[in-house]
Formats: sequence, structure tokens, C-alpha cells
Amino acid sequence: MKVSISILLLLVLGVAPVSAEQKTVLKCGKLIDVETQKVQLKQMITIENQRISAIRSGDHYEGDAKVVDLSDYTCLPGLIDMHVHLMVEVSPNYELEKITLGAPDLALLAARNAELTLMAGFTTVRDLGDRADVTVALRKAIAKGFVKGPRVFTSGIPLSSTGGHDDPTNGYRAGMRRDPGPVEGIVNSAADARKAVRQRYKNGADLIKISATGGVMSQAKSGQNTQFFKEELDAIVATAKAYGFKVAAHAHGVEGMRLAIRAGVASIEHGSLMDADTMRLMKKHGTYLVPTILAGNFVSEKAKIDGYFPDIVRPKAAAIGPKIQDTFGRAYKAGVKIAFGTDTGVSAHGDNAQEFSLMVEAGMPPMEAIVSATKSAADLLGESDRLGSLSLGHYADVVAVKGNPIEDITLLENIGFVMKNGKIVKAE
Repeated sequence: MKVSISILLLLVLGVAPVSAEQKTVLKCGKLIDVETQKVQLKQMITIENQRISAIRSGDHYEGDAKVVDLSDYTCLPGLIDMHVHLMVEVSPNYELEKITLGAPDLALLAARNAELTLMAGFTTVRDLGDRADVTVALRKAIAKGFVKGPRVFTSGIPLSSTGGHDDPTNGYRAGMRRDPGPVEGIVNSAADARKAVRQRYKNGADLIKISATGGVMSQAKSGQNTQFFKEELDAIVATAKAYGFKVAAHAHGVEGMRLAIRAGVASIEHGSLMDADTMRLMKKHGTYLVPTILAGNFVSEKAKIDGYFPDIVRPKAAAIGPKIQDTFGRAYKAGVKIAFGTDTGVSAHGDNAQEFSLMVEAGMPPMEAIVSATKSAADLLGESDRLGSLSLGHYADVVAVKGNPIEDITLLENIGFVMKNGKIVKAE
């Protein structure tokens, strides 16, 4: 019998060799196959070394494995939210906290929100807004197991123009209203654009986020005006491509969207005022829409409350927020590619799955809504070879709910079982 030298050495030293990770088998009463968009009955998922090694029909397993009985549950891939802000929690104190909270405060807030997100069944997120590169550090801490949370893909600090949606000094008094540059994400030329993208590469970002138009929550008058010139957008996208980045573009107004789409961004975030011509342009370029209906509903409701938002924000929230759901419905019917995203951090962390019922309400069938948060989201991430479906070789990210979410999509708001990377992190 052959024995490896390493094992012999461990035996000589009196150290027992580490055994292979135990095999786990999930017995699923139902399984949602997002590849075929069918619900399969009585399926068993075998997990080894964090990945799915087998899926077969049946409900009886013989062998050496940890068997988890989910026969009363529907199993589906771990959910993916393509637009979150883990270090943000909007409240009437939001603007004040930009000054009073430092990086340590934001890091602890982000860690708490990451755990809430994971427990809600979202095993992967794309974080699209940062200060001090907190989410880069959070991504690393989660990957090392120091903090519980979803797999994080982060843009780091987003790119904007002077006075634009993500200018960090908007609304400050004159003595504090300095002139930030590309390191802090402010771009006013093609040269600035190239430097800003390269800085994000240096800082460890996974993608680039830009604000192609004004926005609702910023201390600036317009929520929809175009905020980059063509040469700036072209430089951002070209440099991003050279560094292996995709670009996500926050956009509410039509002209800013069209400039960003033509430049080659991978996704339009929100798309609130999108018209039919812009939808046709998105289809032509294969651009995804990440709708964030939940955030639109949240800000439109809070705009009704005196004092919740600053005076400059309130009319934008009232005008733009209510339009997102209708725009999403029209975009879906027009055949625009959709990836699930919530803008959570505007709404409460852990409530991400409420987006599903809003999508269904706007006309998307439940199965397609689930696909948007799994297979389609993984495609937009560029991770479809390892995430987004219950497939052989994919990471074992599995969630389960009692009942059938195809019949009642609101069931996804109460996830009873969460597995990430083959490790059970929540079980009723």
C-alpha cells in the first residue's frame, strides 16, 4: 500500500492528518432549476469541498454524508442582489451622519448589514457605493470568515463629476466645500476618467460605478440631468475594459442613459425615466437594467413625511421614485435584459426580497423574477460559471423556503435555510 511522504511525516510527528471535508446531501422536496425554468420534485444535492458535485432525483441517500432534510421545502440558488449599499442606512439623520460617522463606524455598520443580507437569503451582492473603501475591506473579511455576510463584489468609491450625484462635498458650507479629484471619484476630463478608474484598480475594486445623471438622494437640484460628456464616458469605459472591469451606470434621465449605453456600460441602474427608444438601444447593446423598484417606493413614501428628507431631496423623491415600477414593467415587456437589484441601504437591509413582489406586480412572472436574481445576475457579474444556478461545479449557495415561491413569490421574504459555499449559515 502506498502512503504519501507528507502523511508519513505527520504520523512521525504525532499529528493526525486533516480529513477531507464531510460530504453534505440536501434532500429537497422541490428544486427550482433556473436553467430550464422548471420546478423539479424530490431532488438531492450533493456538496463536496464547497461545490455541488451531484444532483439526482430521489429522497433516500445511502452513504457517508451529512444529510439535511428539506423535504418540506423548495430549494433554489442563493439569491444575488446587484445593487446594495452595505455601509448606508438612510434616515432623517443621513446627511448629518456623512460628517459624524467615520470609517470605523461605517465598517461596523456594513458588517451588521452584511449579516442581515445573508440571513435574508442573499449569498452574493454587488455593492455600488463606498467611502474610504470600507466595502473592499469587508469583502476580504467575509472571504476570510472573520465576518458573516454574502460574497461581495464592490465598486469602491463611485465616479461622478463636480457637483454630480456622488460628489462627496455636495451641500457642505463654503469652508468645507473643497475640490475633490479623481482619487475621490470626481471626474472632469478624459484624463481624470482614466486616473479614476486606475485608482479603483489600485484600491482593489471589482467593477466601476458611475453616476451618469443626477440622483434623488444627493444634495443637488436635478435628479436627471446628464453629468458626463461623451469623451469622459468613453475614457471611463475604455480604461475599465483594459483593467477587466465592467461599468454600472446610475441613471434616471434619458440623455445620460443613452450616452452611457453607447459608451458601453454593462448596466443601467434605476432607469427611472427610460423611454421606448432607450429600451431599444439597450436591447441593441445588450445592456442590463437593474431596476431598484423597492428604493423608488421607499423614497416616494418618505417624501410625504415632513422633515424626513432635506428640502432639495424631497421633490426629486416625489417625482422620480413612483416612476421606477412602471418603467420596469415596460422595459420587461420590451425585452430588455433584467438583473435583480434593490438599492438596499435606501430601504432597510434584510428586506431585499420585497423587490420580488414588486417585479411580479409590474408584470414579470415569478420564475423570471427568480431568474433575474440568480442566473441573469450571475451573467451580469461575469460569474455564471460558478454562481447563479444549482449546477455541477458551482459553489454550493442554496436557499430554501417552505411552500412554492412560484405560486407565492412573497415566500422569498421568509427564507428558512441558507447555505453559502457549502456551509449552513441559517436553518429553521
